[in-house]
Amino acid sequence: MATKDKQPKIRIKTGDTVLVLSGEDKDKTGRVKAILPERYRAIVEGINMAKRHVKPTAQRPGGIEEREATIHISNLMLVDAEGKAGRMKIEMKDGKKVRVSKKTGLVFTDPGYIKKSNSQTEE
Repeated sequence: MATKDKQPKIRIKTGDTVLVLSGEDKDKTGRVKAILPERYRAIVEGINMAKRHVKPTAQRPGGIEEREATIHISNLMLVDAEGKAGRMKIEMKDGKKVRVSKKTGLVFTDPGYIKKSNSQTEE
């Protein structure tokens, strides 16, 4: 990882499907729930589950819950529409920067773009 002043860019976005490259959950895939750029980590659904002891509140009972813990970005790789994980490159298509798989040549879908297009078609 780079120094504190200059961190590498995070090319993974919230909503992307990723493959875990190392650790206890190696070779599992999941959807990214959140990105923590200041720590260079991500939270992935169903990956890196950790038990947390929780105090009871008015809304929920106390006890032991399982939650997703963060995982380092370097241990994740994007998965394309065909379900193949691969490295990516940035290309210009129709005047926009897009993420393209080096292995298959497919464009990784932008999760934010999908949400916007779905809400427009429902109206």
